[in-house]
Amino acid sequence: MHEGIRRVLVVAPHTDDGELGCGASIARFVEEGADVFYAAFSTADQSLPEGRPPGTLAQELRAATAVLGIPQENVLVYDYEVRKLNYVRQEILERLVRLREDIQPDLVLMPCPHDVHQDHSTVAAEGLRAFKKVSILGYELPWNTIEFNAQAFVHVTPAQVETKVSALMAYGSQAGRDYMEADFIRGWARMRGVQIGTQLAEAFEVIRWVISSSAR
Repeated sequence: MHEGIRRVLVVAPHTDDGELGCGASIARFVEEGADVFYAAFSTADQSLPEGRPPGTLAQELRAATAVLGIPQENVLVYDYEVRKLNYVRQEILERLVRLREDIQPDLVLMPCPHDVHQDHSTVAAEGLRAFKKVSILGYELPWNTIEFNAQAFVHVTPAQVETKVSALMAYGSQAGRDYMEADFIRGWARMRGVQIGTQLAEAFEVIRWVISSSAR
């Protein structure tokens, strides 16, 4: 683990976004002793398959983050309506500011600014405002990003990729989505690994990188 990264905050517009974008990196940070926090802004109940009760995705998120090793007291789930986060930008900004003050993260992982999903772009924009003095890496969700600058890479192990796969399997309500398939997740990590001459990796866009004082 990078010496200055002790507290990591993962910001997810919806349940599962953080696991998809950086699940293997989360597993690595946890294994290396970082305090990892996860904040999801929408449980996307309105998008659940027919027959699934409200709250399903919140329960699946807690199961998935447990697989990644995040303590449950570090998992925060809000209930903003899916596809309407842009209508509550100020509330989201205020929550992010409170998270910054309460957690004081050394690193924030959030959607990249070029993500075209309206909820993702809202969280990315407000995240940049809230954490403008903190190091921020934007994770990729290729099905939502027409443009992505792969500027930072995290080496991950096969075991960490399999932890990511297992975490995503906790989302039973999302089974059948092509981006949830284990082979896709493994191939995605392999492709990013090839780019930097290693077996497996996850890629990020550098939104802001702050080298803190050694006296902190």
